[in-house]
Amino acid sequence: METTIAAISTPLGKGAISIVRMSGKNSLNIARSFFQSKKLNYSKIEPNKLYLGNFFFENNKEKCFMVFFKSPNSYTGEDMVEFQIHGGILLTQKILSCLLEKGASLAKPGEFSQRAFENGKISLDEAEAIIGEINAESEGELKANLNLANGKLKDKILETQNKLTEMLAQIEATLDYPEEDFEQSVKELIFKDVKLIKNELENYLLQAQNLKYINNGVNIAIVGSPNVGKSSLLNALIGQDKAIVTEIPGTTRDIVNESIFYNGIKFNFIDTAGIRESEDKVEKIGIKKSQKSIETADIVLFVVDGSKNLQNSDEKILEKVKKFNHIIVVNKSDCTRKMQNFENEISISAIKEEGIEELKSKIFDKILSSNIDFNQMMIVNERQADNIKESNNLCKNILQKQQESMDVVAMLIKQLWNSLGKITGQSENEAIIDLVFSKFCLGK
Repeated sequence: METTIAAISTPLGKGAISIVRMSGKNSLNIARSFFQSKKLNYSKIEPNKLYLGNFFFENNKEKCFMVFFKSPNSYTGEDMVEFQIHGGILLTQKILSCLLEKGASLAKPGEFSQRAFENGKISLDEAEAIIGEINAESEGELKANLNLANGKLKDKILETQNKLTEMLAQIEATLDYPEEDFEQSVKELIFKDVKLIKNELENYLLQAQNLKYINNGVNIAIVGSPNVGKSSLLNALIGQDKAIVTEIPGTTRDIVNESIFYNGIKFNFIDTAGIRESEDKVEKIGIKKSQKSIETADIVLFVVDGSKNLQNSDEKILEKVKKFNHIIVVNKSDCTRKMQNFENEISISAIKEEGIEELKSKIFDKILSSNIDFNQMMIVNERQADNIKESNNLCKNILQKQQESMDVVAMLIKQLWNSLGKITGQSENEAIIDLVFSKFCLGK
């Protein structure tokens, strides 16, 4: 790579510090044109040292810091220079313009990290983890991406690829020395190892079942007849008075969305309009949205008033809700109960906030396929999950070829090696690499 790239690496806006960075063999020469410090001799510059000086531009000077990172000990693996200047949109853009006018090219989104990948500083899954860390909204999502950034998945995948390479070497030896007994014993060892790899991949797939909820949260629709306590329940769940609560039926006419975090997972609550027969045009629109939310939610909380018998309107909603993942929430446990018992119920008092933590726990246990150990989580996005599925299917295919020749087995093992390589970037698929880095922000 001959080109030296430059970009602003902090969000544009007013703040204490903005960072403008360059990467490429000409970084230091370009920096020399603008930055001067009494303690800096460019011919003897010390890498990783913060120099305080002045950036001269347009008959002005900006007092700032400069640091030089020497190849290969930098983020990109190339020579890098960073300027830490006072935060401000115009000033930051001026500094960047100076660097571009002196020969640097404006970096494309993700180009710094792509160079880091191409220079062997990070793997493809570690690059995706960086995106995940930046975009993480929940504690669980952040922990999972931090594990990935620390190379947990990469190390496991490389270990498996090394095992596959050993298998190919063993197969090559059988082709060179085609004694029948030797070939059979090697075959047995290879299929035994492939089975172990398959078991490990299936463990990853179990983790991946919860990906949707870790990355996007759980969508929870609160539905029921008017005046059963849906809005009071939302307020109790989020710990704030967000939804309007009155004794007048039909108060909630549109969807109200609020989120909280529970056990590292984002809970997205959707308070809906009370479902009933209505001639009010606005309320009818809200009721239609409520009915739609039942179909699209990950889980439905069907709220009933425990101090009354089940009403006809409740029965109609229950028939619809039964077809979906749901919990029946019997509200008003602080009153004498008249409501019948249900198989899948939890009793709460929204007004007194009794049973609310138990309800949150029940939602978590019902929606998540297994206990999540975020410290062990390795798969963090659908692309990785798809590659694991593909690799697992190849393992199944290999295990069905025990009567085939070693040439056929070797071909499938090579396919498995390449399939796993798509996760870390240890393959030749440039389209995947370009796709990953296109998701980065400018300057990263």
